[in-house]
Amino acid sequence: MKYSFQFPKICHVETRRWLFLLGVVAVTYLSFQSLLLPYGNALRSLLPHNEVQEQFKDFIDVSMFGGVEKAAGNSGLGGEIGHGHGPIGKDVHKEIDLLLEEKGIDNTFANTMHRNVDHDFPSENVVDTIESLALVSIENQENGSVQDKANVAKYGFPLERIVLPNYETSTENTLKENSNLTAKKSDGVKTGFPSSPLILPAAASLATVINASVGSTSFKSDVATSKNGSVVMKNPGRKKMKSELPPKSITSIYEMNHILLRHRASSRSLRPRWSSVRDQDILAVKSQIEHPPVAINDRELYAPLFRNVSMFRRSYELMERTLKIYIYKDGNKPIFHQPILKGLYASEGWFMKLMQGYKRFVVKDPRKAHLFYMPFSSRMLEYTLYVRNSHNRTNLRQFLKEYSEKIAAKYPYWNRTGGADHFLVACHDWAPYETRHHMERCIKALCNADVTGGFKIGRDVSLPETYVRSARNPLRDLGGKPPSQRQILAFYAGNVHGYLRPILLEHWKDKDPDMKIFGPMPPGVASKMNYIQHMKSSKYCICPKGYEVNSPRVVEAIFYECVPVIISDNFVPPFFEVLDWGAFSVILAEKDIPNLKEILLSIPEEKYLQMQLGVRKVQKHFLWHAKPLKYDLFHMTLHSIWYNRVFQIKLR
Repeated sequence: MKYSFQFPKICHVETRRWLFLLGVVAVTYLSFQSLLLPYGNALRSLLPHNEVQEQFKDFIDVSMFGGVEKAAGNSGLGGEIGHGHGPIGKDVHKEIDLLLEEKGIDNTFANTMHRNVDHDFPSENVVDTIESLALVSIENQENGSVQDKANVAKYGFPLERIVLPNYETSTENTLKENSNLTAKKSDGVKTGFPSSPLILPAAASLATVINASVGSTSFKSDVATSKNGSVVMKNPGRKKMKSELPPKSITSIYEMNHILLRHRASSRSLRPRWSSVRDQDILAVKSQIEHPPVAINDRELYAPLFRNVSMFRRSYELMERTLKIYIYKDGNKPIFHQPILKGLYASEGWFMKLMQGYKRFVVKDPRKAHLFYMPFSSRMLEYTLYVRNSHNRTNLRQFLKEYSEKIAAKYPYWNRTGGADHFLVACHDWAPYETRHHMERCIKALCNADVTGGFKIGRDVSLPETYVRSARNPLRDLGGKPPSQRQILAFYAGNVHGYLRPILLEHWKDKDPDMKIFGPMPPGVASKMNYIQHMKSSKYCICPKGYEVNSPRVVEAIFYECVPVIISDNFVPPFFEVLDWGAFSVILAEKDIPNLKEILLSIPEEKYLQMQLGVRKVQKHFLWHAKPLKYDLFHMTLHSIWYNRVFQIKLR
């Protein structure tokens, strides 16, 4: 009996010991995880993957009502929100904006954050899984399954079924940036903790922290120089994508001018299969443009900005008097007829909105039209049809191919010219790929104006990439300090992606007090205002390419009256056919980065003042207005499309 009473007592003691030991282990584990996992989400790392979308609950709800971002407990680390088309992913706020735009809700939080986001991304990289999850969560709540968007009944012709990504998709292979990361795997995703400035994607346990430092030994060992003098980044890991490598050939701005002149002298356009009275209208106009009356003291136009201000003014007058456009009604929302007025791709949305409502140019009878507009959004095409993390855009191009085949079968106008009198306006970086071959003869107004990517000088139009933060007030924050008060020689701040920007920072970050060259700026209103004030206080604003040749910094510099310094080989500047960019900007070859300060200091003060005046004068040509104004960005875009068609047409 004595032993029988002692046995339960011993068991209770042992049980308490084991429970105490397990408690100590659990507390130790959770404490350790809270130090290692991004944003300290130790408990959430224990949840199954089908609970991942709960991490976006606070983030999405707060941003919808203009509150302050919670972002799953951001610990306050610096950096920028990630991107959806680079190795890190596009800012998830842009996706939320698309949904809010449809419902007429203004995303106040996104407006305060957009300025901190770097808006350049690769045309061949994957879309961030984090962004996909947030979108799926929102879409399922409001509109049901995403697959329902891509059916025959909605678009009028067959589409590939959209397949949602597996939540357990690993982003490890697409996110290797620097070999000096101290990394830890967590559910198939790499997380690292560099000591230098951080780039932080906007989701908790799915985030990947990339080392943005360009001063490390590993970075220096990854730099080499190619035979053509451009900079090459070595990579001991994954295979580099095209957008992460220097171009194999370089077309200088001098050569671009010769190509334009040669194209004007000998048009490559095919003769139409049958003549039209509208072609005769354009031929009559062409003669008047080539022999214009001399423009003297025009108060609305600043002559030094233009290649030939007399030709431009005459062409613009004849466009207003002559041009008629038919807008195809085929195609359904959201890809067609749904303009997006905020974000990086706002240019295509603003043009679509203003074009559809401008009765002066639009005709209902296609027989009266000189040009035909295909009103699709390259942004919504990607948003609706791209399979996240698939690395495959074939279905996007197939979609537009079937669209062009449909209008060619339904209407006679495409077949008459092979599409040469048709035009599109697209700002997404994938647009050159999506419109290749089946829309090859169309006039393409593209933000990604890369001569190595198929952009045709003299036919296509370089569309300015303007980042609109507020659709209600796209003109806010314009202007800057007068030249005498601009004490900073040169300024740049932004993400360090692509092959070129690391080189810029390697040479100039923290190297010279006159060169304010920074990496990513931390998120927040204070950083946004600091960024803007730097632009307003600098003589020159550096505009290096990111993954693609175009960058919104060019237009931003013009907004803040800072002379843009464009460093992007093979980039055709906006409205190249009519504007003289040498009058208000500096265009440098990428190989000249080591000599950047020397080149800028060699510019005489008088020349700088002339360029700065040119920036102030050209500003009006890069502004959107709710109601189009003469010579504004809408009219400049439409004019360049008209102008190139006039000099492209061939009847004999």
